[in-house]
Order: sequence, then structure tokens, then C-alpha cells
Amino acid sequence: MSELFNSKLCAICKGRKLLCGRPTCPILERFRVARNVEQKLNKRHLFGSSPPSVFVGEYGYPKVRIGPLVPPIEGKTDYLDNPLKWENKTIKDILYYRSMLVMGETKADVSVRKSGRILSEVQELAMSVKPVDSEILLRRKPVLKVIPSEFAPPVGPKAELLDFELTENPRIPRRTDYVVSDELKAEQAIMRLYNWGFDEYYIIRLLSAGLLGVDKRLVPTRWSITTVQDTIGKNLRREILHYPEINDYEVYFYRFMGNRYTVLLMPETYAFELLEVWLKGSLFGAEEPRVIHDYEDFRGRKEYVRETAGAYHAARLSVLEALRARRRQARAVVFREVTPEYYAPVGVWQLRLGVKKAMGNPIGRFETLNEALDVIRRRLEHPFERYLQRSYVLGALARQKTLDEWLGNVLT
Repeated sequence: MSELFNSKLCAICKGRKLLCGRPTCPILERFRVARNVEQKLNKRHLFGSSPPSVFVGEYGYPKVRIGPLVPPIEGKTDYLDNPLKWENKTIKDILYYRSMLVMGETKADVSVRKSGRILSEVQELAMSVKPVDSEILLRRKPVLKVIPSEFAPPVGPKAELLDFELTENPRIPRRTDYVVSDELKAEQAIMRLYNWGFDEYYIIRLLSAGLLGVDKRLVPTRWSITTVQDTIGKNLRREILHYPEINDYEVYFYRFMGNRYTVLLMPETYAFELLEVWLKGSLFGAEEPRVIHDYEDFRGRKEYVRETAGAYHAARLSVLEALRARRRQARAVVFREVTPEYYAPVGVWQLRLGVKKAMGNPIGRFETLNEALDVIRRRLEHPFERYLQRSYVLGALARQKTLDEWLGNVLT
């Protein structure tokens, strides 16, 4: 099924027969979550502790929808919007957390100089590293809508914002104040914060809220995620090119939230490729699943990622961080297989974390490429020959003598 919902199939199934092949109905799951939180959100005036969290939409750019996300509860709420705390959570947990965050949205020009008091309050919220008590007044009661996205985590209930106010002082680090007030280019600001130890999700929030760069502008959340991960990745790539190559062929594997991640590292000059398959019965899977891919060599990419989009930058960053920690370089191929267990998209953070966990879970080291590929082939659910047909990195190697014998065994 190539779409999230198939009206004809869903009408027959009604969520009971699971005709789509998924372990749970994504439509009914969202209704269950909405029912669990609707009593707490059934009002126009909300007071609570924002994780902190803000969201900037992309529709209508350069006039975009922006707003704070505030839950109807007080106290330690950072777990509601912090992927670093979701390692052991389920998809249902994530849907519930996001459904607790009410977005009061208002329209704003991306040029922050043209915006007023509410944006200033939102920016103060974005800079905080601790939850901030906040108050929002909405035009009507918030409504939860199902908007599938592979990029940002699911958006919770929302309604038009009439007023927003911080009711306590946000906790803002001195280094954040320094970077925001200094005339730094966005790339410089991102890398300075990253090297100081600020996590990327905090940096994404600052960029999205129009706090980084010389010409400060609001950046849609989806774009901010890709921009920050791509910027950090490019800088790490330039660094690891000065390191020696690894010595063996290495295979890593991890299963996370219905996604299977297999990573192959080869003792050669740096290159990276992501091979992705949405298996039959998965969220965006088709009757005949196809392999999509994107790659780069040591020179990087000169154009936008065409097929795997934000997933590419998330996976690449996790591999590059692992190589940087070892002070080594390698040629890397990541295989992502999405199973029916991944019944609702929760954002590329799960891919970022899934590959990161894979890099900490080695399957083995091998003297030859053939041995490594044999192990990988046995772990993949999709036919390995189809990966070879689409892969630039493995396809190039397949034309070399080192793979001739192995391919002959696999394809006969």
C-alpha cells in the first residue's frame, strides 16, 4: 500500500481485521490517544510547563505558522519533546507525549524584525534548557489532526493563538546568549554550540526560532532538522578525512521501533550510502517494495538528497560521530528496512537513534568483504540482489574482481 490510508481497504477493515498487514491500526491508535487526553485539553485557556518546545510550519513561506507547544501539566515535562529520552519508549508512548502538547499557532513573517511581542516570548522559550511555566489563550478548543511526517515528531492538538506569555524566567545558558547576540553565520553558530556539548535538538530549536545566523529568520522545523544534521555532518566529514582508514570489514546491527538497521564499514576512503526499503505491509510500503538510495564520496554532495531526504542526514551523522570518536575513516553503507511494526511515523529522530545504537552493537569484524556481505545478506529481509542493483557503492565494488566469486554464489 503506497499511501498511509487506503479508503476502500479501510472501509472494509474498520480497524478490526488489519487487512493492511500492520500489527495495529494507525487510525484507531490516534483516536485512542486523542480520547485519553481530550478531557485535559478540552479548554481554550491552558497553563502548563512547556518542555520547552516550539514549532514552525513551512506552508505559506515566507508567511509561516509558528507557535509554542504547552501541555496542560506543570513540572518536569521535558520528556514530552526530547528524543534523547525516548530510547526505550514505544510508538504509542510517542503519540501520547505529542498529543499532550497543545500548539497555539499564529502567522508570522520569517523575518524576525517584522514580528512582535509573541515571537519574542517564543524565542525566550526556545533558548531555555529547562521547562518553562507558560500560559496560552486560544480562539477555540484545540483539535488533534493526523498529519503523517517522516521528518518531525507528530504534531499534537492545535488552535489559533490569541495570546502567549511566559510566567517564569527561562533558564538560558550564557553561551547561548553569546552565540545568539554575536554576528556569527548560522554554520559557525551551529558548530560552536555542538562542540560545546549542546544537543542537536536544542540547536534545531534555536535555528527554527530565528535565533541563529547574521540575517536572523524563522526556519520551518522540518528544514531546521535537516539543516542542523547536514551542517554537523559536513563538518565531521571534513575532519575524519584526515584520519587513517579502519583495518577490517565491520558489520553492525540494531532493531528499533520496527526499523532494522544494518551498517557495513569498509577499510577504504570515506564514502557514505543509505539504502532504504519500506517492506510490504509497512506504512509507506508497496506490493513490490523498491530500494531507494542516496550516496556521497569524500567530496560530499553538491545537490539536495533526492530519494531518502532527511533520513540520509540523520543516518550519516550517526555513522560520522562513531568514526570521529575512533579517529578513523571508512566507506559506509547503511541498510534500513522498515517493517509493518512501524505503524505511525514519529520523525527522523528514531532513525538517528537507531543507527547510533547500531554503531554501538557490532556483529563482527571480517578480513574479506565477501565474509561481511554473507553475514549482511542473512540479516536482510529484502532480496540482497536488489540492493546491489540500486547501490552505487556496492555496485561499483561488484564490478571489481573481489566480488566476482561471491556474486556468482549468490545469484546462482
